[in-house]
Amino acid sequence: MTDLAVQPEGEFRAGFVSFVGRPNVGKSTLTNALVGEKIAITSPKPQTTRRAIRGIAHRPDGQLIIVDTPGIHRPRTLLGERLNALVESTLGDVDVIGFCVPATEKLGPGDRFINDRLEDFPRAKKVAILTKVDEASQTEIIDQLTRLGELREWDAVVPVSALTNEQLDVLSDVLLGLMPLSPPLYDSEDTTDEGEDDRIAELIREAALDGVRDELPHSLAATVDDRVEREADENGEPGLLELYASLYVERDSQKGIVIGKGGSRLRDVGERARHEIEALLGRRVYLSLRVKVLKEWQRDPKALGRLGF
Repeated sequence: MTDLAVQPEGEFRAGFVSFVGRPNVGKSTLTNALVGEKIAITSPKPQTTRRAIRGIAHRPDGQLIIVDTPGIHRPRTLLGERLNALVESTLGDVDVIGFCVPATEKLGPGDRFINDRLEDFPRAKKVAILTKVDEASQTEIIDQLTRLGELREWDAVVPVSALTNEQLDVLSDVLLGLMPLSPPLYDSEDTTDEGEDDRIAELIREAALDGVRDELPHSLAATVDDRVEREADENGEPGLLELYASLYVERDSQKGIVIGKGGSRLRDVGERARHEIEALLGRRVYLSLRVKVLKEWQRDPKALGRLGF
């Protein structure tokens, strides 16, 4: 672990960082905490993140562009292969890779596999990030920091909690200090380069992921098919936004799981998604959801293309 030089006053830095790690180590939660806004959906289900989502954290002395990627895993489908390829292409372009490991779990084969893969990206600086320290004892934190130190010579090692904001300012300082001198790369009001429909579709998928059986998350995809703007009211307030969206599954049995008895589960998914969408857009929304079966879409190149993968 090397000491970081203090950034000279007046110098502006900007660059790209990507967090890697096993599924469910807190990468998306950390991205949202640093940006200060919900950019990436979160779920305890593996492979929740399926795209390289950019969140922009603004500071007076720089910009951190955080690229939230799918977790590196051993692929079992064409979708899995494409997600891994997406991770590799992303990591080849970033300035810093943050290797995330939870403080509450001992290092396992998956962590070591990812650590070994970091050798494939010599251009990027490497930072070890110990996540979820709010859930761990001091002894667990010290032991895990020791194990991380044995893996390699890191450019920095930072323990954090995205939920309690513990040491997030330290991590931000560390990451920015490793970025190149650069003018701003995004406008000051930008927090992501994700399109609005893509963000809406992700919020729908997040709502659908909550509470489903373990085998179903990988089979779920969401799209926004149409949007209709109703006229503004007499006070000039925006009218209701009508959104028509689809949830895709691979089998008829999965369609029944998502819809639930008498449509109860789908209504619940729609209600929770609508609240999140209204918070994102700052306006009232009518959401119509349909569940469709697209046979074995994770293995079908045409279906993957249709769903944006």
